[in-house]
Amino acid sequence: MDSMRDRFAPVVTRLLDEDPRVAVVLAVVGADGFTEAGRRHPDRVVDVGIREQLLVGAASGMALTGMRPVAHTFASFLVERPFEQIKLDLGHQDAGAVLVSAAASFDWPAGGYTHMAPGDVALLDTLDGWTVHVPGHPDEAETLLRHAVAAGDDKVYVRLSLQSNAAGRPVDGQRFLTVREGRAGVVVAAGPMLDAVLAATEDLDVTVLYATTVRPFDAAALRRATATAGTDVVLVEPYLAGTSTAAANDALADVPHRVLGLGVGRAELRRYGRIDEHLAAHGLDARSLRERITRFTTGAVSAGA
Repeated sequence: MDSMRDRFAPVVTRLLDEDPRVAVVLAVVGADGFTEAGRRHPDRVVDVGIREQLLVGAASGMALTGMRPVAHTFASFLVERPFEQIKLDLGHQDAGAVLVSAAASFDWPAGGYTHMAPGDVALLDTLDGWTVHVPGHPDEAETLLRHAVAAGDDKVYVRLSLQSNAAGRPVDGQRFLTVREGRAGVVVAAGPMLDAVLAATEDLDVTVLYATTVRPFDAAALRRATATAGTDVVLVEPYLAGTSTAAANDALADVPHRVLGLGVGRAELRRYGRIDEHLAAHGLDARSLRERITRFTTGAVSAGA
């Protein structure tokens, strides 16, 4: 199966051919995928070199002229390094763009901590008006990329990952999907965490919601689920643990509830390892998730454990 990132260049190349507003801004990473597109659209495929601040600034300038720019590089270089430009060039100027990242939280462990970005979604949460898509399968990535580019002049972040569920689901770029229904708690699985969550909760009486668009947070879906499954909520996210706990708390502010946020821990893992080893170390493999979800939903631990 091809990866989400394998889909990126072909999908955006087709969008370049279909829509004269679309432009692509690169910082070396991913440039090979746009060689032919650059020949056909030399004024709309721009590689700024290893200058990530300029990557965002150039995208902002294009947006202010009426174009729909798609900016791409690794997440740590797309969100963290040029964050001031995201805040000012895009946010303060109310300029819309599509930021598409690769490498996720630890897709390339051999690249070291410079190529890891578990805090990217939490960082964007400090800004207003961002839509954040976290696909869990290449088919979903293609759908959400098209939604992002077609989203008028909105500010959109699409988080691509090598981690993938076995099958794609019909995502619409807005709502959570109900994958399983139960009566003893709600588990929200974000993007590529769905398969592990389904394996972990296979014989547990919990409702499982699938989130591929995590901002705006689908508060209505969570409230509907808790009406029948109770208000113990577990969030399983492939980025910084607790990123969406405030959103879940806000959704349930008028009812007694408990929320447990599971995700990538704050401690830096200094050995390169493999993706599966990082998942296990952060307690995001199916076995660890089962233990943590079971303990929480049976009341054996507090919400902060």
